[in-house]
Amino acid sequence: MIKKVLIANRGEIALRIMRTCHEMGLKTVAVFSTADRDSLHVRFSDEAVCIGPPESRDSYLRPDRIIAAAEVTGADAIHPGYGFLSENAAFSEICADHKIKFIGASPENIRLMGNKSFAKKTMLAAGVPVVPGSDGEVATPEEGLKVAEEMGFPVMIKASAGGGGRGMRLATGSDEFERQFKTASAEAGSAFGNEGVYIEKFVSGPRHIEIQVLGDGTGSCIHFGERECSIQRRHQKLVEESPSPVVDANLRARMGESAILGASSVNYEGAGTVEFLLDDQGNYYFMEMNTRIQVEHPVTEEVTDCDLVEYQIRVAMGEKVRKRDIPLLGHAIECRINAENPFNNFSPSPGLIQTFHPSGGHGVRVDTHAYAGYQIPPYYDSMIAKLIVRARTRDLAIRKMLRALDEFVIEGVHTTIPFHQQLLSSDAFQKGDFDTRFLETFVLKPPNL
Repeated sequence: MIKKVLIANRGEIALRIMRTCHEMGLKTVAVFSTADRDSLHVRFSDEAVCIGPPESRDSYLRPDRIIAAAEVTGADAIHPGYGFLSENAAFSEICADHKIKFIGASPENIRLMGNKSFAKKTMLAAGVPVVPGSDGEVATPEEGLKVAEEMGFPVMIKASAGGGGRGMRLATGSDEFERQFKTASAEAGSAFGNEGVYIEKFVSGPRHIEIQVLGDGTGSCIHFGERECSIQRRHQKLVEESPSPVVDANLRARMGESAILGASSVNYEGAGTVEFLLDDQGNYYFMEMNTRIQVEHPVTEEVTDCDLVEYQIRVAMGEKVRKRDIPLLGHAIECRINAENPFNNFSPSPGLIQTFHPSGGHGVRVDTHAYAGYQIPPYYDSMIAKLIVRARTRDLAIRKMLRALDEFVIEGVHTTIPFHQQLLSSDAFQKGDFDTRFLETFVLKPPNL
């Protein structure tokens, strides 16, 4: 049994995990950098340990300091949240070596799914649809060009160990292929320490649809429906919703079964997400698997009435996953509230929050670590809150979100609230008529107009 959980993360996700731990009767330990000393996750934890200076490489990305904090406080489990060390197989192994339970995927799962070319082979072997492409990594531009010409342009060149859109380039013809190949490879090496890339057929009109899964490590796995994550800027998600406006019951069942098939084939343990591309003809293809809880998990929680973090912890305690169908109840939308100026190319806006009045009311949830008087540090991700609403239908959820955005007052820094207000008011969004490239042509109106 787990009795005390160290949360190896910061901000809203640390606080969100902490709340579930306390509801389960578990003690918590917060870790923090000197820049996060005044964060709410530090204030509400049972114990807190400073693990270093502001830079992540000297604090939140230091396994030795996190393990030391766990040993000093007697924590018998570590929840990594998302980002930082959440998908670090070596850290998962270090936890095991110190007899500390890592609340997440096994090192084998993380390694297998962390390499996109390996993950693609695994899913293909399990019978999950995949995007046509190269058989693993391609070593040279010449080899890659041959593959691309055989499948036909346009093609995507992707980093094998990539994520977040880095190490990803579109090649529309043979004349630009070598240049795009070298750019993607160099960017992959710089971002991930691995220059390996692979080639995939470009999917037309793609929507980013992901399936939330939970496995117990024995092959037993269930899914919680899909999330629509196509509203992205530079491959970074800004708005998510569940269910997707273009996924019907039949497609949901097929995608869910594919997700379970893939996760079960590797005896997946914990909460994870199988991500698909859905083309404009209704065909879906495996894209990648995230072996952690995700930023957008609250929309799934709202439409299933399930606490996914609680399920993570129970699986870590050895509970088995009972196979069952989980119904979707209504519609949920999440807007990521970032400290950014949407009218200045979404430039970061760290600083002092002077006024902070979160939205409320029926069907409104705010996950945040911010408050009036909080100093947003410049060292980390710019997200300061997640605003989630749930209603009976998608139309009602959009109306509720617009009302909640209007009530959400943050002064002292720029935020993405005006962007969300314009996006959700647009005809295209309200009709569900968008794909992953939608924001490339979305025109944001200047303020005060």
